Amino acid sequence: MATFKVGDRVTQPNYGDGTISGADDHHIVIDFDGHGVKRFATGLVVLERTSAPAPARAAKPKRVAKTAVAKVAVAKAPVAKAAVAKAPVAKVAKT
Repeated sequence: MATFKVGDRVTQPNYGDGTISGADDHHIVIDFDGHGVKRFATGLVVLERTSAPAPARAAKPKRVAKTAVAKVAVAKAPVAKAAVAKAPVAKVAKT
């Protein structure tokens, strides 16, 4: 059986290409390109090495500090709602 290390690119028949993100004697963890992170029993999983490069990951948006959010909320003026006239509702008599 081939030994794999963290960072190796592999392919699995059901999930396709992925990158090994963790491995020990009993389990192997693979971050698949289209299916997320999956954990397999090392002795049972069928893997092949692949030379396909990992896809580019989208950068996570930066977190906005809470103080900046509060300043923006205070800076915005409240919006006045227009008065809506309600039409009288006609009652229907039961027969």
